[in-house]
Amino acid sequence: MRLHLLLIPALLLLGACQTTQLNRDFDPNRDFAAYRSWSWQEPAVQYRPDDPRLQSDLTEQRIRAAIGEQLDQHGLRPAPGGATGDLKVQAWLIVDRRQDQLTTHYGGFWGGPWHGYWGGPGYSETRTLDYQTGTLQIDLYDGKDGKLVWRGSGERILRGNQANPSERSTQIRETVAKILSQYPPH
Repeated sequence: MRLHLLLIPALLLLGACQTTQLNRDFDPNRDFAAYRSWSWQEPAVQYRPDDPRLQSDLTEQRIRAAIGEQLDQHGLRPAPGGATGDLKVQAWLIVDRRQDQLTTHYGGFWGGPWHGYWGGPGYSETRTLDYQTGTLQIDLYDGKDGKLVWRGSGERILRGNQANPSERSTQIRETVAKILSQYPPH
């Protein structure tokens, strides 16, 4: 595993030109209009793998701030003075190693049955590509019964370039905005 890919947690959210695959799931029997306040489910941000090279207080602060901003834009307010909110919020930062097989074909015959075939023998080459994906997952639990009522996530392929702190904050805010754009479910 390339160590430098795991050192910076913000790599999870890099690449403005890169697309984020969004997923969501929710309990259709819940009345989401009844949820008006929120509080953090501790620990507020969890990491997988549980690796000290991945965890960062700075990243956690950025994620907490971005989630708070987006929940506010969706009409949810922080629960006053340490009270439990209608929703409890928890985020996950997950890094997975993956592999893909890429096959490229070279040469071979061209043409068709009407004009004959031409060309030479071909060959193919198969390569294995190792890469990492980063997922930011946001879980919303009912504050009364503790059951998961909504889950949204965004997944990206990680790149090796490193962003400065301002870019990291922007990337995290954009990713959280995309994920929470699916809340409340329609």
